[in-house]
Amino acid sequence: MNTILVLATVAVVLVVIFDYTNGFHDASNIIATVIASRAMTPVQAVIIVATFEFLGPLLGGTAVANTIGKFIDVSPLPQQTAMIIVLCGIIGAITWNLGTWWFGIPSSSSHALVGGLVGATLLAAGSGAVKWGFAELAHGKVDGVAKILIGLIISPVIGFSLGWLLQKVMMRLFARAKPSINRWFRRSQFVTSAFLAFSHGANDAQKSMGIITLVLVLSGQLTDFKVPFWVILMCATAITLGILSGGWRIVRTVGFGIYKVRPLHALDTQLTSAAVIYGASILGAPVSTTHVVSSSIMGIGTAERPKAVRWGKAQEIVSTWLITIPGAGIVGVVCYLVSMIFTR
Repeated sequence: MNTILVLATVAVVLVVIFDYTNGFHDASNIIATVIASRAMTPVQAVIIVATFEFLGPLLGGTAVANTIGKFIDVSPLPQQTAMIIVLCGIIGAITWNLGTWWFGIPSSSSHALVGGLVGATLLAAGSGAVKWGFAELAHGKVDGVAKILIGLIISPVIGFSLGWLLQKVMMRLFARAKPSINRWFRRSQFVTSAFLAFSHGANDAQKSMGIITLVLVLSGQLTDFKVPFWVILMCATAITLGILSGGWRIVRTVGFGIYKVRPLHALDTQLTSAAVIYGASILGAPVSTTHVVSSSIMGIGTAERPKAVRWGKAQEIVSTWLITIPGAGIVGVVCYLVSMIFTR
């Protein structure tokens, strides 16, 4: 087996591991409000979420994969160098995912992946190898890193705003409802949590699909960038297994640490988050489920009782958002420097 094929195999394995960590890291974001509102038992929640998480990548298209797989261009470099860059970027993302999960901090797997890849690429190939896309914005074209950042930045704002609006509408509609309405709110979450899981799978698994396809192109296994079905199936399986593992360390932060979530809040959060994430998937914009769910809860809490929102916790989460890309990027850089020692 030649060196390129070995590197490609290792890269694919690492991407699958990243996909798995993405699943158990984000499981808490999908399950948190269901558990906090007592709509389902943990077992029920995991089974429903895992089922629709698996269907998301299979039925959600490949628009996000195309965005993620093409924002760096290392094809002019020697094959071995190109493969090592991708490997180091993936290691940076995995390391950041595991670190934030361990400390129970809801951060973005999307930010981590972008940061890790950009960091390694900048060191190894310079800024010209990164498709920034900022110049194209002046001509109305959204592409490259600019498209990724716009999606990651705007989606929480939309999540907050839509959550606020939906909560206001729902409070007005059910202002005179009896407490027994909570039973209906809880039952409805079987549908809304399934929609959120499907949306998450359709968006997040595609990120891994895009990187694996990039690896296959760089290693000469594919002649053009087109996601094979076996890659879709493998990524769907990996992220679903991650969901089944459950990232319970973050459930308390998302479900209880931002706002006291009750059945109506949970329903609105799931519906808002699912709509934002699925809309982004259609447009090919990778977004962070962590960002969208957390900002939706903040918007819903603000609509009802702004003073009850734990803004200190919100600031902690936002701070983590801001350092994820450079943090994962630094890990990617360190990995590349270490790899150079062993490949000389």
